[in-house]
Amino acid sequence: MSPGVVALVLVPDEHGRISPYDVYELATVSMVFGMPHTDLADPWYELRTVGPAPYGTHGLDALAGADTVIVPSVPDAVVEGRQELPPELVAAVRAAAGAGARAVSMCSGAFVLAAAGLLDGRRATLHRAYAAELAARHPLVDVDPSVLYTDEGSVLTGAGAAAGLDLCLHLVRKELGAAVAGALADRLVVAPHRPGDRPQSVEAPLPADEADTLGPALAWALQRLGEPLTVDELARRARMSPRTFHRRVREVHGTTPLQWLLEQRVARAQTLLEATDLPVERIGEESGLGSAANLRRHFTRAVGVSPTAYRRGFTPSGPPSRAR
Repeated sequence: MSPGVVALVLVPDEHGRISPYDVYELATVSMVFGMPHTDLADPWYELRTVGPAPYGTHGLDALAGADTVIVPSVPDAVVEGRQELPPELVAAVRAAAGAGARAVSMCSGAFVLAAAGLLDGRRATLHRAYAAELAARHPLVDVDPSVLYTDEGSVLTGAGAAAGLDLCLHLVRKELGAAVAGALADRLVVAPHRPGDRPQSVEAPLPADEADTLGPALAWALQRLGEPLTVDELARRARMSPRTFHRRVREVHGTTPLQWLLEQRVARAQTLLEATDLPVERIGEESGLGSAANLRRHFTRAVGVSPTAYRRGFTPSGPPSRAR
């Protein structure tokens, strides 16, 4: 899939102002879709910002022809029922989705998608502080406040703040591939991929001595995904007991060490499928997933398509394939 037009729809308060959350999410979307990262993929996205000046540069008519419509956080007055959503805005979002645009919300922007009927019968998330109100106001929506983001195909929703960046990178990953999304994440100095089912809740931060050793141990593992790796070995690298290492990985990454390793190996396989002509047997070895059958099983379960089908999606429209 090629990048296209992304319309970011800002919802002002009754005074025509946007919230600090909107400013943050405007910056997030602009960094990912508005900056011309044409060295990573050419063409890049075209961003249209819809809303009041000085933040917005387009009117609601800019949603026509958009490939993706993103609605960031709405004013608290909307969530609290003290301000109505503009009917013309809701209608424009509904019409864009009906014309084939993908609908995306960040945090309380889910109230706009729900008002447009786009979340009925679908799983959706937002910051857990607003989940009860969304569920009460829109009982047909399957509200899940425990995850970072949800992907229902044509409709995606994300939790607050940093999860919005995870969601944007997820969109890039779906359209332009793991290699491009990983390079962009590296440019933005963030984790290349946090799966949407990671928990929103964050446990206590690492003590300084443990924080200094967990990161390097995981970075060491990333350089050796094709080799046999054990939790005991990683724990020794982190200068922790296996039990402490397991607990700290879960606290920081929201998953177990073995699941973290599996996710990194699948991501490595995605990159190799996109960027090389290596046979799947070799990709299984290089990624640490083992045999071709093992690669197919884990890859299909994680990505939703087989390795062969995934590679086909990046040829010829995706990143060029080259032999090594």
